[in-house]
Amino acid sequence: MRLVGSKDLVGSGQDTFTLDTCSQRTFIPRDGSACSGHSRYCRVKSSFESLTDKESEIQKMEQEQKDSISGVQKESQNLQSLITFQFAELHQILTEKEQRLLGDVWRSESAQSQNVSVTLDVETAHARLEVSEDRKRVRWTETRRSLPDTGKRFTDRLCVLGSEGFTSGRHYWEVEVAGNRGGCVGIAAESVERKRPVTLTPETGIWSTRRWDDGFDAFTSPPSCLPARPIPGRVGVYLSYESGTVSFYDADTKSHPHTITGNIFMEKLYPLFATWHENQWLRTCSGSALGV
Repeated sequence: MRLVGSKDLVGSGQDTFTLDTCSQRTFIPRDGSACSGHSRYCRVKSSFESLTDKESEIQKMEQEQKDSISGVQKESQNLQSLITFQFAELHQILTEKEQRLLGDVWRSESAQSQNVSVTLDVETAHARLEVSEDRKRVRWTETRRSLPDTGKRFTDRLCVLGSEGFTSGRHYWEVEVAGNRGGCVGIAAESVERKRPVTLTPETGIWSTRRWDDGFDAFTSPPSCLPARPIPGRVGVYLSYESGTVSFYDADTKSHPHTITGNIFMEKLYPLFATWHENQWLRTCSGSALGV
């Protein structure tokens, strides 16, 4: 090995030393460029480590944010559960108060209404409806009776009217509907269409509730589903002619499923009965006093 001076480096523009080992030569610049390269390496390494630390910090912050969001979601779920529970409690309280108030209304209406003993007008009954001899019950049968087609008779809808009509006052009666899964009870205007198909709604002169299989609703347009509760075995019908009000009651529980208001009655109104459940009777009864 020998040490070669700058004169041994042809074309070199700087003073250098080189370590000659056999055929390989290592040049050591006198200007310190080797130290400069090491310094750059150190700076790159330091920057890389700094980036790694920042990445770790960012990941830590992201995890903290995820944990925070998860906590908020849990709090939200707990709050939602609490609101649902409190709403159910409030609904129960309001329902109980409503029933008490409706009981007061029931008793008030009872004091001012006339309990009606309804009999059925056989001259209005559809030919497939069988009216009992005492004219208190009606049912649908497969047998079509040969009956005179008077102007009063329903020939399309399976309906029959009560014998007595009303042009004033407050009136109340009840209908036993237990076992009948297809029919309606209510009130009809004297001018209601009897020969052609019509929808049994206030627009056509009929105010009624309807039982359809396991459903129970007010026969309006569109139908108004009544609150979920056991379907009544007896339905009470209340008419206040002057105030234009028709109310329906669950006569078994003394509850008040539905009222139709805002009507202006200008003609005679009759109790209405319709049934399409074969061989299942609807029976009229005057009912007890509304508050009893």
